Amino acid sequence: MDNILTYLPARHAAEHPEHPALAAQDEQDRWYDISWREFEAQVRVAARALAVLGVKPTDCVGTFSANRPENLVTDFACYRNRAVSVSIYATSSPEQVEYIVSDACCEVLFAGNTTQYRSAREVQSRCGCLKHIVVIKPIELDEDDESSMLWSDFMKLGEKAGDEVEVQVENRARSACPDDLATLVYTSGTTGEPKGAMLTHSNYDYALEAHRVRLDMLSPKDVSMAFLPLSHIFEKGFTYVCLMLGIKVAVNRDPRAIQDTIKEVRPTCMCAVPRFWEKVYAAVHEKIASMNPVARMMVNAALKVGRKRNIEYKRRGLEAPWWLESSYKLFDRKVFAMLRGAIGIDHPNIFPTAGAPVSAEIVEFFHSAGLFLMTGYGLSETTATVTCFPMKDYEIASVGTAIPWVQVKVDSNSEVLVKGPTVMSGYYHKPEATAEAFTADGWFRTGDAGYMDKSGNLFLTDRIKDLFKTSNGKYIAPQAIETRLGTDKFIEQVAVIGDGYKYVSALIVPSFAALRAWADEKKIAYGSIEELLDDKRVNEMMEKRLEVLQKGLAPYEKIKRFKLLPHEFTMDSGELTNTLKLKRRVINKNYAHIIESLYR
Repeated sequence: MDNILTYLPARHAAEHPEHPALAAQDEQDRWYDISWREFEAQVRVAARALAVLGVKPTDCVGTFSANRPENLVTDFACYRNRAVSVSIYATSSPEQVEYIVSDACCEVLFAGNTTQYRSAREVQSRCGCLKHIVVIKPIELDEDDESSMLWSDFMKLGEKAGDEVEVQVENRARSACPDDLATLVYTSGTTGEPKGAMLTHSNYDYALEAHRVRLDMLSPKDVSMAFLPLSHIFEKGFTYVCLMLGIKVAVNRDPRAIQDTIKEVRPTCMCAVPRFWEKVYAAVHEKIASMNPVARMMVNAALKVGRKRNIEYKRRGLEAPWWLESSYKLFDRKVFAMLRGAIGIDHPNIFPTAGAPVSAEIVEFFHSAGLFLMTGYGLSETTATVTCFPMKDYEIASVGTAIPWVQVKVDSNSEVLVKGPTVMSGYYHKPEATAEAFTADGWFRTGDAGYMDKSGNLFLTDRIKDLFKTSNGKYIAPQAIETRLGTDKFIEQVAVIGDGYKYVSALIVPSFAALRAWADEKKIAYGSIEELLDDKRVNEMMEKRLEVLQKGLAPYEKIKRFKLLPHEFTMDSGELTNTLKLKRRVINKNYAHIIESLYR
């Protein structure tokens, strides 16, 4: 294990040059393959171009773009120069970009399209360190802009660079050390300014090897799709694992088009956040509900058999009885293949899911249907994965067991602590925050509350800072309640309220499409969405659904009152982070008058 990322494309290009490394979309959204030979050639040229622009070892290089193959080219070009890759969410505001560019002191920033170019120019006017902007998409640059260039011109710099530049880059790569900084991954900042988690090549080496051991079911025959932003450590980490294993990675450019692209690519593995699977789950159940009684009965019978075979037997490492196996194979061909095909997943291998709580009900459903959601848990500060499901002997409601080389324990305050070679070296330029993030004996404080069973399965309760207490002294874990409600087809977003109040309430953003369809079916007339949300019948319907969704919760945990909101929580309003987590303080402030009305 020695700086795997530095020569990863070169190694594959030498071993199987014509095998596809990536799949990408052209401007007409047609898919095409990029071979390892082509990928490595682009990395070499880009590495030389960075050197020509003055990038030196330890310098930070920013990438501010939606997913594109060029993002990965720049990553590996940085590693070839012993430089540091800094990925910035494409949805970031100019102020957020300015903070990261200034904190990391990026002299070069790659911008994806016109929108990001405009933000980058604004940042450059206020940020003296930013010398060069490279725009990936071929657009029209400002006439007075002498410091920016298009990707094609950037690559020409590398193509025209002399032998001395090639030697310079090669010498840098050969002198790379495991302790070299590889990436700065900025946390989403739910409660304050973002912090740059410093991840070294050693962190990545151990993370990659740990996944090679845990994910031994993956092979070069698999196809993955990078659907989450590559600035998200979950996607970046899983994409690197796939590339290490020689798996083709299809780079999904527009997350809003996922319903189409997943059917075009038909991945066998793909990481996603639980919200993706919640929407698929709701859509599949809506389809089942619309079937005729005989077909619906057949699907339910198939799920019953699938549950018995995959959860009661296979999950425990047991061989299913011949009659159960035969029944499952029949239902797999007749029912599950149809359901999976409708999603766009014909030959599922594993589908890692993390980044937020996922309900056991959803995991159990997909496992029963032969689609293995590999629930896991990780953070930017731990080079992604801390725990994930093994292939057998896991608990559905858990986030799995620790991956190789990583230690996990829970302290007396129920905080999950992590130690191991994948844990960051600290926060960039933030010694105080770094000191606060670790215990005296070197364990990283995750900020998550949880517990472990005797078999080492980790169960998460909530973010410690999100836990609150009602005026009656009862502790509430809001994420657990929000996760339950998120499985309903009529609910898009929900924020549970109750800190210091006598009972729990909620702000609910409904699924407007589902609600309008229901209203039309019930012949409810309305002018505006606000008028529909105020309708007594709509609120009674939602109240009944909440009653069913909250079965099993303690009385003090149940939502007593709620308000349906006519618009979503957004990043623009500051209510969501770039990873779509709720900023509770902002929500409490923005909706203070509504919240107060729920307690009158």
